[in-house]
Amino acid sequence: MLNSPQTVLSVADAHVSYDRVPALRGLSLELFAGELLGLLGPNGAGKTTLIRSLAGRRTLDAGAFTFHLAGQPQDFLGIVPQEIALYSDLTVRQNLVAFGKLQGISPFRLRERVQSALYWAQLEDRKHSLAKKLSGGMQRRLNIACSVLHQPRILLLDEPTVGVDPQSRERIYEMLDGLLEHGTAILLTTHQLEEAQDRCDRIAIMDDGRILESGPFEELVGRTIGTSQQVSVRFSSPQTGVPAPLALAASGMEATCQLASPTEELPGLLDSLNHAGAAVEHLTLREPTLQHMFLHLTGKELRE
Repeated sequence: MLNSPQTVLSVADAHVSYDRVPALRGLSLELFAGELLGLLGPNGAGKTTLIRSLAGRRTLDAGAFTFHLAGQPQDFLGIVPQEIALYSDLTVRQNLVAFGKLQGISPFRLRERVQSALYWAQLEDRKHSLAKKLSGGMQRRLNIACSVLHQPRILLLDEPTVGVDPQSRERIYEMLDGLLEHGTAILLTTHQLEEAQDRCDRIAIMDDGRILESGPFEELVGRTIGTSQQVSVRFSSPQTGVPAPLALAASGMEATCQLASPTEELPGLLDSLNHAGAAVEHLTLREPTLQHMFLHLTGKELRE
């Protein structure tokens, strides 16, 4: 993410309803140049409605969004829907050419950009294959490549890694890294919490049509669930008691507690267990994760 990020998109108090059922309820959000912003929420939270509205496929009932870029949205906006949007009976190269023409790219530039896209998506050896013959991961990569031939400044991605193998997922993020290096702002909806935690510059968690929290992961953790780590201890035989602050499970085989500073507190805790004669079989430290924070904020499991 850039040191002094430029705001390229602002959403203010957005409202959308379907048959009087609210999908967006006063949602506000900002997107900065060169950042990967992960938009997370349970099914029905309003993520796809927001993407559709930004793409011009659904008008807001109230509120507004503003693109802080010169020109028309079709010139600087790229959209990759959750559903594969390709011409199944055209080859990989033919799909790229067709989408490039739809985006108004001149024939001279289109030849160059198609070749670059084939290399970028690692599809050079499949350029003559029909889209319908590609694996799911290849189709996803082609889908993204077709959407960015016009070199958009903003890219909207709705669940781009759903249903793909780990190798294709890694390649997709390598493709996105290339776009980010050139200053493209990417708004990504995903159910892959670990991916979002590791890859996104900022995270926005939404539910019930609103943004609950947004910011870099470390800041969100400190602001919501705190940075304490969970200690889990497993014993080789049942215990009748353990030293504070450990809480013993009913089985007597496990105990847990939260430590604000494990490096300082853990040695004393282990000494206490040793003095108590507790035979520790296994000890685990767990840092706060995006899943912990998500459940804390929404009270729901993410569902596919």
